[in-house]
Amino acid sequence: MDCIGSIRAMEILDSRGNPTVRVSVVLDSGARGTSSVPAGASIGVNEAAELRDGDMFRYRGRGVRKAVGNVNDVLAPALMGMDVTRQVEIDDAMREIDGTANLERMGANAVLAVSQACAVAAAASNGVPLYTYLGGKDAVRLPMPMINVINGGKHADSSLDMQEFMIVPIGAPSFSEALRYGVEIFHALARILGTRGYTSAVGDEGGFAPLLTSNEEAFDLIMEAIVAAGYRPGVDICLALDAAAASFFRDGNYWLSRTGYRSKTSVQLIELYQQWVHKYPIVSIEDGIAESDPAGLRELMTALGHQIQIMGDDLVVTNPEFIARAIEQGSCNAALIKLNQIGTVSAAIAAVELCCRAHWHYAVAHRSGETEDTFIADFAVAMNASHIKTGSVCRGERTAKYNRLLEIEGELGARALFGHDARSR
Repeated sequence: MDCIGSIRAMEILDSRGNPTVRVSVVLDSGARGTSSVPAGASIGVNEAAELRDGDMFRYRGRGVRKAVGNVNDVLAPALMGMDVTRQVEIDDAMREIDGTANLERMGANAVLAVSQACAVAAAASNGVPLYTYLGGKDAVRLPMPMINVINGGKHADSSLDMQEFMIVPIGAPSFSEALRYGVEIFHALARILGTRGYTSAVGDEGGFAPLLTSNEEAFDLIMEAIVAAGYRPGVDICLALDAAAASFFRDGNYWLSRTGYRSKTSVQLIELYQQWVHKYPIVSIEDGIAESDPAGLRELMTALGHQIQIMGDDLVVTNPEFIARAIEQGSCNAALIKLNQIGTVSAAIAAVELCCRAHWHYAVAHRSGETEDTFIADFAVAMNASHIKTGSVCRGERTAKYNRLLEIEGELGARALFGHDARSR
């Protein structure tokens, strides 16, 4: 048993220049763990609640001094002396202190930072990597990266309605090769954008944010880049889409105003997706229909669920209760796992376990406002995740996760396994 000796939080900056929470835990043995939490831009209505200060004279209300204070003055004294390996007990104690369903009193940003830092400290105390501590000796599978190459929606000041256009290196034999495929395509795309007179500036998650004429043009440019880099679309590289449909859903219709589609019903939007899946090697669509449109969710699954991965994010928000409901209702066939949506490590693990029982694929994911923290890289391996979403292959807060996965692959050596093919659904 190694007990918690001290917990200390501080305010740091995320990749968008907004404050977030970092927590350091020191154990009686001297082992320590530090972890930082991200923040999203496209936020599901049922996510655990961040706590922000609301002081418009400081960081325009985005400060997190209240959350930091809750860690230092409330959570730390309550957790002092607890066995750090008792992750569920630690997380349950913080939830009990908070007393709300969505952690709004303490703040999910405060609670998750403590939860993650405790797990990191426990791994250090046990002298094993975090992925081994959380996943055991059988945690040897590297996830398939879903690499963001073009940003739109709320993640970029671009002309695209859809939020993320991604490449999935399904033909790669290893994680390191998958990453190389992605980097080479990313740079090929940069050259193509330059020759067409488009900007190669990037959005929040590192994907390019050009002013294109249509969502189809984004797909066409990516397809061209795949070929230019020497790869075969649909064989070496497939595509994935995060529509973030809730961001353009209002009054019962989907308003794709950025690219001139005007409004579409859910049936019309699904027909558009079907056209894209027929034309391009798309293997996954995330949040293709808003979570508040249950009829549309069922229609999307009927239309494409037998053919590709229909990923729920805003629909399930890493919440075991919502995942169980989505499984029962058949609203999607895969889930995104974001720790800050649910607020504790143990609850995220419970969400993964539900996905496993349903034989769902699941992708461990970052947020658009990230830090250099690499917790999710280890977590993806620990949870045997089919995929990881951690942005593009530029910007340090994104490449930090990829680089950690390269380290893990090296540590595992010949034991390392690689990914799942999303087409195997």
